[in-house]
Amino acid sequence: MSKRLLSVIVAALALSVALAACGSSSSDSSSSGSSSGGGANSPLVGAGSTLVAPLMSKWQSDFNSKAEITVTYGAIGSGGGIEQITSRTVDFGASDAPLTEEQFEEADAQGEVVQIPWALSGTVPAYNLEGGPKGLKLNGEILSGIYLGTITSWDDPAIAKLNPGASLPATKITPVYRSDGSGDTYAFTNYLSTVSPEFESQVGTSTQVKFPTGVGAEKNDGVAAAIGQTDGAIGYVGLAYAASNELSVPLVENSAGAFPEPGVKSVEAAAAAVEEIGANNEISLAELPSTAEGAYPISTYTYVIVPLETEKATEMKKFIEYAITEGQSYGPDLEFAPLPKQVIAADKEAIAKIGG
Repeated sequence: MSKRLLSVIVAALALSVALAACGSSSSDSSSSGSSSGGGANSPLVGAGSTLVAPLMSKWQSDFNSKAEITVTYGAIGSGGGIEQITSRTVDFGASDAPLTEEQFEEADAQGEVVQIPWALSGTVPAYNLEGGPKGLKLNGEILSGIYLGTITSWDDPAIAKLNPGASLPATKITPVYRSDGSGDTYAFTNYLSTVSPEFESQVGTSTQVKFPTGVGAEKNDGVAAAIGQTDGAIGYVGLAYAASNELSVPLVENSAGAFPEPGVKSVEAAAAAVEEIGANNEISLAELPSTAEGAYPISTYTYVIVPLETEKATEMKKFIEYAITEGQSYGPDLEFAPLPKQVIAADKEAIAKIGG
């Protein structure tokens, strides 16, 4: 898919987010009303991850044309998706971060929920550096130093050492982070906590953390805009948003000491290197083996979170089954890698539990 067409899709998603914000108050009544009504071909209402939103947009139209079931989705961020499915103001939530034990307990208070990995992509650092080179090489130590405030200019010796011969301006570095609850923040901080003990102890891993430096922006669109408008800025966004906004993306060192190009191939390699699936279908791609030379180090799954008992079980099962099978065909053009076979198999077992 061309960057221009991808930009159109992401722009359309920005409009849908605005409409979802306007309609979120009404979603309480519409969702609760439709949940009590049940019946065939009931519309589904979901909210959450902005990372998966470009893919979700394709799923919505294609699934509706095939199953005659309308899916409404608000790209409000993973944290918001978790909150809304916990309060049952939506039929499903979507998050790039697996639920914590505490979040499971809160969500289960109104009936047990299940999380199912249904999309696979990456979170990428992106930067704007006037007079600087494209394709800079960075590693976890440098990125953690930037977000801890110990590396403050683009000509820092650590960056220069990793990029010999590169002309690096002395521009001040402005870290940009997600100010809302975000699965991208989870993926980024999970990676940094894995490679940097200092980052793990001072910041940690979560969908929303307190960075000691930088400026905040809401959602992928907001972070992308802040990067594009600020010379010296660096932030983190979903792969599709980096491509659609034509942001400069660095090459990040992985556990093999390689610097793979972020994209479908390297995300797929990361998923292939990790076969373990947790008891709650959680899969961490932060600790990749040193043999995974082609694996992108900040890859992440997106999960759909659904109550096991729902009067829309039939519609929900159809949609998730579609997403993990036919819907995967839309992924590569939008920077999403196909789900591994063992993940699809685990997904189908989880889907079978919905509705008893």
